[in-house]
Amino acid sequence: MKKVQEFGKRKEPHTVIIAQGQDIRHFTVRPWAVGIAATVFMAMAVGYLLSTSYLILRDDLLNTAVARQAKLQHAYEDRIASLRGQVDRITSHRLLDQQFMEGKIAELASRQNILASRSNRIEPLLERAKELGLSSTPASAMPVPKLRPGSNNKQARLGFSAPRPDVDTMTTGSIATEHVDELPSLTKLADVRSDLYDIERTQIEQIAALSDAAAEQRMKIVNTARKAGLPIRAIEETTGTGGPFIPTDAKDLNAVFDSEIASFNNAMQELEKTKKAVRSFPIVNPAPGKSISSKFGRRKDPIIGRSAFHGGIDFRAPTGTRINAAADGKVVKAGRNGGYGNLVEIKHANGLTTRYAHLSRIYVKVGQKVVAGQKVGAAGSTGRSTGPHLHYEVRSGGKPINPIGYLNAGSRLSDYL
Repeated sequence: MKKVQEFGKRKEPHTVIIAQGQDIRHFTVRPWAVGIAATVFMAMAVGYLLSTSYLILRDDLLNTAVARQAKLQHAYEDRIASLRGQVDRITSHRLLDQQFMEGKIAELASRQNILASRSNRIEPLLERAKELGLSSTPASAMPVPKLRPGSNNKQARLGFSAPRPDVDTMTTGSIATEHVDELPSLTKLADVRSDLYDIERTQIEQIAALSDAAAEQRMKIVNTARKAGLPIRAIEETTGTGGPFIPTDAKDLNAVFDSEIASFNNAMQELEKTKKAVRSFPIVNPAPGKSISSKFGRRKDPIIGRSAFHGGIDFRAPTGTRINAAADGKVVKAGRNGGYGNLVEIKHANGLTTRYAHLSRIYVKVGQKVVAGQKVGAAGSTGRSTGPHLHYEVRSGGKPINPIGYLNAGSRLSDYL
């Protein structure tokens, strides 16, 4: 009996028989076909394994990529949120800074308007002061710096030191720390504010100086008049206090300015009253520049040569020389009057009258009001006279008094009147 050979090693092809009921089928399997089938199967298995591995690895890679993308997206979102917050903060600071700057500019504009209104108030006072002989640097002429933060207003300073607002007081925390680039403009705003402050102080000090000048001039007039014998009431000395004024804010400056204006008005009114009172006395020389030819009192009569009383003084004055009123008053006589010739008599305050005699011409009429220094006539030689001259008398209560005292007072007071 022959040994049966193993499958695949037989040289004869294998036959596969399939029986199903009465049907019987068979087919022959060649060795090379088995090899091909096995190869195809192995290829499919390997392909399947590779495909499965690829899909698994791909899902892991996708998940990793998605996670990384999500992480980056979250990081960008956080960064954008942070930047948006910074932008919001910067915008808020900018708005605050803008409001702050607008407030400061509005404040400076208000101070400038106040200075302009003060100049309008000061102008007429300075005119009155000029008429009274007071002199000071015109406060109304002081420059008011324009509100341009980029301009340099150092020229507006007027020669004295005043407390200058610190720049830090004009800044907020955000401006000082985060917006350093805006500090120069704030510094110049502070300069403008300081300039306005200096001008306000200067106006106040000039008004105060004018008030002091008015009071000092009034005191000099009164003292000089009293030394000259004019019955002027003495100024009572009062105990006062002083020292430089250092205000704490603008309201104090406003109050001090109003107070100084009131004091200045009062000082000028008192000075005007004093000058008017002094001018009511016959202190103006009726023939300025002319010498005296005959004094008041006893003398030898120039016509008959006998001792006589001379009730006035005579001025050497050629015919036509201008004759002036010696004080403010009212004309009570104007015409021919016996030995006086052409006479003008003027009634003044304090019971005083003055007479201007031997005139060649008369330029006033009875009842007319005249002021000191006004032309009332021209020198001549009318009446009882030996030649052209002015006979000048001063009478108190109808009695003649020596005019020299009043003329000396007028000479001393001429610088003040």
